[in-house]
Amino acid sequence: MTERGRDPAERGILRLFYRDWRPTRLGRIANRLTEWWASKGLPPRFQQTLEVRGRKSGQIRSTPVVVTTVEGERYLVAMLGPDSEWVKNVRAAGGEAALRHGGRQPVRLEEVPPEQRAPVLAEYVRIATSGRRHIPVAPGASLAEFDAVAHLYPVFRIASR
Repeated sequence: MTERGRDPAERGILRLFYRDWRPTRLGRIANRLTEWWASKGLPPRFQQTLEVRGRKSGQIRSTPVVVTTVEGERYLVAMLGPDSEWVKNVRAAGGEAALRHGGRQPVRLEEVPPEQRAPVLAEYVRIATSGRRHIPVAPGASLAEFDAVAHLYPVFRIASR
């Protein structure tokens, strides 16, 4: 376990989908269905598919993500923390990626410093109903509470390429 301790999502029904901050087999199946849904452009609009080149294989890897908007800027939050495969791949790719929701949009992902993440995490927890269970701060909590855990959850600003 990391500094984060046990994944809060391992309580209740979500423990079927996530263990030790990683998706289970059932979680991977659910992710594939979510990727297909989002890639087709079906609602909700904030649910999209991230495509990034794998750092080891060189193949395009797809991951369902929630696009969070704060003050007109769009962001991605790594609900499973810095050890998420997509985070490692984005860093290795220098931020080069694409988002799919109907069409494909090439993007550059720019990592946000921990001291600037709290407002994004607060909005993410508000809109990402299943994703919020991985972040141990309740929707509507103070920004100070989100700031206390911000270093544990990478956030990337979405910029056009």
